[in-house]
Amino acid sequence: MNFGPLPSVDATAVPSEGFVLDVREDDEWAAGHVEGALHIPMSDFVARFGELTEAVEDGRRVYVMCRVGGRSAQVTQYLVRQEIDAVNVDGGMQAWDGAGRPMVADNGNPAFVL
Repeated sequence: MNFGPLPSVDATAVPSEGFVLDVREDDEWAAGHVEGALHIPMSDFVARFGELTEAVEDGRRVYVMCRVGGRSAQVTQYLVRQEIDAVNVDGGMQAWDGAGRPMVADNGNPAFVL
């Protein structure tokens, strides 16, 4: 069954108030992430799916992010099948950083993409 092309956007097209879901692992998240993003590692995603559905019960769009776009593409596909308005962020955090978008780190050090 084909669901058509995966909805995706460029990192520069994510609105500053957009709802970002980061599916990277804990060490990647700690090094640098989008401020205000929801962090659910892909490895925990199915178990923690309720956290996401609760956060987007208002129907807002979910911008799914990983390091380069592979893991987030899989999660986006899953969300679209659950009828959640989700889009994959092309190039992930590397593209986000490359576009000069703001990031924060857990330890107060300068943020970087691990």
